[in-house]
Amino acid sequence: MALALVAVLLVGFFDYITGYEISFFLFYAGPILFAVWFLDFNCTVLIVLVSAIVWWWADWKAGHPYFASWVQIWETGVRLVFFSFVAVGGTAIKSRRDSMEAWLADMRRLRELERDIVGASEREQQRIGADLHDGLCQYLAGLTCVTGSLRDDLSESYHPEAETAAELHEMLKDAIVQARNIARGIAPVHMDEAGLASALDELADNTRRLHGIDCTFEPDGEVLISHRDMAIHLYRIAQEAISNAVRHGQATKVTVTLAIHKAQVILSIQDNGSGIGPDQSPGSGMGLRSMRYRAGVLDGSLEITPAPGGGTLVRCTTPLNNRINPDSIHAN
Repeated sequence: MALALVAVLLVGFFDYITGYEISFFLFYAGPILFAVWFLDFNCTVLIVLVSAIVWWWADWKAGHPYFASWVQIWETGVRLVFFSFVAVGGTAIKSRRDSMEAWLADMRRLRELERDIVGASEREQQRIGADLHDGLCQYLAGLTCVTGSLRDDLSESYHPEAETAAELHEMLKDAIVQARNIARGIAPVHMDEAGLASALDELADNTRRLHGIDCTFEPDGEVLISHRDMAIHLYRIAQEAISNAVRHGQATKVTVTLAIHKAQVILSIQDNGSGIGPDQSPGSGMGLRSMRYRAGVLDGSLEITPAPGGGTLVRCTTPLNNRINPDSIHAN
């Protein structure tokens, strides 16, 4: 308040010494806007009134001649209205800024909540995957050993149940493979820097075996990603894109590529499926929204376009050295 009053008096002093021929009334807007920004409404009103009074004093002391007293009152009233408009306009701008800051704060909290939900989901999937691998798979492996011994014993005794034991042994081996595939699908990315490339290669191999299509992973050199969360998000994008290509695009060939170019990680998934029709939106569907969200968390971009020669091309580009950005608000 003291600073605002001192500023008004300084402006009034310069208004006085420059004479009435040079108008200084525009500079009174500075202290008024200062009051709007840092003081409350009552203080702002007081600064507006003081500014009008100081202007009238400076104009009177400078010897401004008026042919009638009502003209001087009119001029003072006009300045008071102008100062009031400055205060109202400054208040509106400050209110808009405060609303924008509140909106941005809400968006940050929402992004942090989304990040926490995704993080909790990934941690739970990692836990379930580890439990499957270290618990169920080991238990099934033990049963496989038991059935293998039973099969051998029945075969040596020429029991007719030996064939049933052999079938049970093979079924348990298949169950182990399926359980391990499920565990790797839930918790795919290893902790080392080359884990993403290894997981994508395993994903392509599993897709080849489970769906009977030509799915290959083609890394462009050695791609090392030290940030584990980034690797998981990129893996989930590839996983969803391959799933869409198989289920919706009826693709028979899928190619996954991973490269680093100019400090950018580029993940591409191209298929030869039915592609995106002219009346289809590439941004609809929970899976596609999830891919776009993950790309946004990485502060990257996701492009879904028709592939050359037919099919669909999904490309995610993200900075290599980028930390996971919870405050990014993407509009892809």
